[in-house]
Amino acid sequence: MDVQTLKFGIHSQIQRYGFVILSLGLLFIVVLWSFTIGYNKGDDPLPRPLPQQQRNRSNSLLNQTLKITKDLGLSVEEWARIQRAVSWGEPDRQITSVTMCTSPSHSTFTINDFKNKYYVGEELHATIVAKDFTGRLKNYGGDFFHAKAYSNELKASVFGEVLDHQNGTYTARFTLPWVGEASVGVCLLQSSEGVQILKRNRDTDPDRVVYYGFFVGKNHMGAKLVEKVVCNIKWDGVMLSGEGNCCCEYPDVRTGLTWQCRKPPTLPCNTLVYYSLGAYKNHMTGLEKKIMDKQYVNRWMKGDSRMVRVFASNSTLGVREACKPGMSTPIPAGFYMHDVWTSFVCATRHFNAVDTTKCLKDKHIYIMGDSTSRQWFYFLIDYVPSLKFMNQHTLYNNGPNLAVDVENNIDLHYRSHGPPRNTVKMQNWAEIHYISNEIDGMAGGPHTVIILNIFGHFPTLPLSYYAYRVSLIRRAVVDLLRRAPETKVIIKTANTGHRDYYCTNWHYVQLDRVLREIFYDMNVYILDVWQMTACHYNKENIHPERVIIKNEVDILLSFICPT
Repeated sequence: MDVQTLKFGIHSQIQRYGFVILSLGLLFIVVLWSFTIGYNKGDDPLPRPLPQQQRNRSNSLLNQTLKITKDLGLSVEEWARIQRAVSWGEPDRQITSVTMCTSPSHSTFTINDFKNKYYVGEELHATIVAKDFTGRLKNYGGDFFHAKAYSNELKASVFGEVLDHQNGTYTARFTLPWVGEASVGVCLLQSSEGVQILKRNRDTDPDRVVYYGFFVGKNHMGAKLVEKVVCNIKWDGVMLSGEGNCCCEYPDVRTGLTWQCRKPPTLPCNTLVYYSLGAYKNHMTGLEKKIMDKQYVNRWMKGDSRMVRVFASNSTLGVREACKPGMSTPIPAGFYMHDVWTSFVCATRHFNAVDTTKCLKDKHIYIMGDSTSRQWFYFLIDYVPSLKFMNQHTLYNNGPNLAVDVENNIDLHYRSHGPPRNTVKMQNWAEIHYISNEIDGMAGGPHTVIILNIFGHFPTLPLSYYAYRVSLIRRAVVDLLRRAPETKVIIKTANTGHRDYYCTNWHYVQLDRVLREIFYDMNVYILDVWQMTACHYNKENIHPERVIIKNEVDILLSFICPT
């Protein structure tokens, strides 16, 4: 072969393969462009979970919770059960664009095996299919849906259980409890990608909420001086920034908890008087803000609009057993009909003012918790004319507050739980008490009723901290029931309502699952209000409307006075 022929052959090969290489290059550019639609410069992609990172995070959580299992008697099995209860599916890939997320306008639901006739007590199933913003089917789970069957005409509704198949499809299950018509509604509360953002921010950025401490004293001229500084809990992963001896610490010996504030410029640590919520800090990336935009969350979906017609049957729904401690909460836990809740947990009653007074006669009632249980305190004062509010010159929303009925020997108390509290400026730091310490100081007995709840002020903090706080309460309740077993202890669950980035229903359902697991199999009453607030036709509000509160209090009174 001569040199000229060899050159020609090489040149031909270069042309041939050069064309192939160019084609592959263009194909790569097209594929890359298709995956970055909607991805703007400056929008960091959501991090794809790596196995080692997941192991490190799990090890960190395990280390944090050793204190719980060691100090408060939670077994390894109990903690494992809690971990299973709060586990949640998440994307199996890196998210680079909003278009990859679950779309409430593209996702849909269909009633399975639809029939012309259904009967009371029968189950109804619907399949939810999640799709992204391009209309493509999702192939992983983790979306947070709420589902209900309802009738606007009858003011009737029932909560539906949603099962995640971890493949982009979900099953919503309903029990049909009333005669008449019913429709099915499904709401996308958070996409799986949104849940991933909420979870990451809760686990890695818990100090995005700022609290203030107000130190009061006098300056060198003798004039009143108030110095405001940043405060927070002291817990693994939640530390005030600063070098060396930066902070004033306020340890509680009985709980082992410590509140801390940055040292004020001039005043000493023992001059802390007031406390308040400061502000929320939004540390989300540009892409995270787009995914969490209000047009994509808490959206009712379009789906199967066929009317379900339900006829009478001989089926007996629920139980008619008298209310007693230790009863489990089924799904559904009950249903609304004409705005009245019928419980499937136990035989509840509906109380008028006279019945309520008779039920509370000779009772000492202590309500401790957040503003959702405070609603019960003020509802009872308003509902029972003989209960008179006693002005103790304390802040109404924190307490301690007291109402009395001298003739019927009723005293009704309310006190907020210990810090943190997302509240306006409080009158006195010394008035903030931990629930477990309050219970430790109670004698209890057959005339004592204790009502507890704790959830609304903890969604931004590590789950291990919340679990520790609830475990402290459990330990105190165990000791109380040991010395006074006739004491009635009622645990109010979380309710739905908040719809901002810092406090969402996903945060609350996580806390609610921890609470229920920690009080699992204890001789206490669990009063479920999650389903009651999730399925009512009123717009969700962290402070439910009076019609819901009345039904909640009816269950409370049925627990106190089962016969």
